[in-house]
Amino acid sequence: CRQCRADAVGLLGEDRGQEFTKDLLPETVAYDSSKREAYREVVARERGDHVAAKQEAISEVRAADSAGALLVAVATKGGGRVNVHFGHATEFQVYEAGPKGIVFVGHRKVEQYCEGGFGEDATLDSVIGALEGVELVLCAKIGDCPKDQLAAAGIAVSDAHAHDYIESAISAEYQARFGASDIALTA
Repeated sequence: CRQCRADAVGLLGEDRGQEFTKDLLPETVAYDSSKREAYREVVARERGDHVAAKQEAISEVRAADSAGALLVAVATKGGGRVNVHFGHATEFQVYEAGPKGIVFVGHRKVEQYCEGGFGEDATLDSVIGALEGVELVLCAKIGDCPKDQLAAAGIAVSDAHAHDYIESAISAEYQARFGASDIALTA
């Protein structure tokens, strides 16, 4: 390219390299480790909260007086939370809730349905196909059109648990669907 110099600073015929030499850098870099340490504490606390919530949710599902199983697809970008808009999901994590607790089953890759606020029907059809066998989708948000089409395909959708821990959200939906035993209600 005539205007840029990818290997240097400045334009052709206008070398500014001398303005950025190592002798112009400060001798020592000021580094405040307290911010990093504070963030590590937040992460450790978040992980501990997630583990506790996960164990409680699994116990609640096991205590339910039901032999029923529920296959749930979750739109998540990580952190153990339901935190992705349905239209922005490129994959769903699939869990099975039942008498043995809540078990991760696998991933279902999908094409992103929402492109700048508009969804493609063909893409939604492929997402519905990828979710075959799933009874419930948990996501942070979903529009009316995809929600209606998923319902027509026999897949329930909930965005009531946005930003909750995955296992807690699944447990709440399992309890709502199959009911809790007297033991779980008194605990």
